[in-house]
Amino acid sequence: MKLYAKTIPQTLPDWATVVTKSADLFEIEITDKHPNFQSLLEELETEIEPGRIGVKAEDLCSRLGIEMSSPSLQQLVEQTQTLISLIAWHPNYRQLLDLGYTPDLNIADAQTALTYLQWELERNREPST
Repeated sequence: MKLYAKTIPQTLPDWATVVTKSADLFEIEITDKHPNFQSLLEELETEIEPGRIGVKAEDLCSRLGIEMSSPSLQQLVEQTQTLISLIAWHPNYRQLLDLGYTPDLNIADAQTALTYLQWELERNREPST
């Protein structure tokens, strides 16, 4: 499991490791099968909504002293477009296509959906006339 954070404490628990660090983002890998992590989850477990038990990300991050990153929708769309392009040209994906993989929706459909979303975001950013 991975978390993306703006800030982290000086020391992290033994089940959390910083994988990458940039100027404004930490990527943290969580060993979610670690017993100490599992006991923390049990401690933080709550009823999220009627009939649904889980752990709120906000509670987990607060306990760890992590400030979560919340990128803009525009940033997420751009990152996703990059990832989809990487998938489209990945040798394993190309191999699946060569073996006859023909999904109902394909990479081009996903790229088109993201392009439409990006256009809508840009249109809504423009001042009304």
